[in-house]
Amino acid sequence: MIDQPPPDLLEAARCAQNRAYAPYSKFRVGAALVDEAGRVHVGCNVECGSYGLTICAERNAVAAMVAAGGKTIGSVVIVSDGAVTPCGACRQVLAEFADDAPVWLIDSSGRSPGNAISLSALLPMRFKF
Repeated sequence: MIDQPPPDLLEAARCAQNRAYAPYSKFRVGAALVDEAGRVHVGCNVECGSYGLTICAERNAVAAMVAAGGKTIGSVVIVSDGAVTPCGACRQVLAEFADDAPVWLIDSSGRSPGNAISLSALLPMRFKF
């Protein structure tokens, strides 16, 4: 696996993180992914006072890809404070559009190094038809 995320994806994810709407948790996340045509799609987390309606950055990026006509994820960059992994729902949605893909978890605070992991390692026994 490549050690460093593609610079364009990293910058796109950082910009998306800066646009996140997180007035309750103050935990902003940005995600960027590239599709089969090489197009970059971004998403950020959008919180809601009714917490169950909050949507994660990763799922917003996937929705943007689908809305633009993309069908397959090539790689993903997720930027957050602490380089956290995607939630279970996001893992499954990402896996819906990629059998395996590199996922870079980038710490925007600088407290820990960013790292890369494969989607299959994040979700080894995914639900699949």
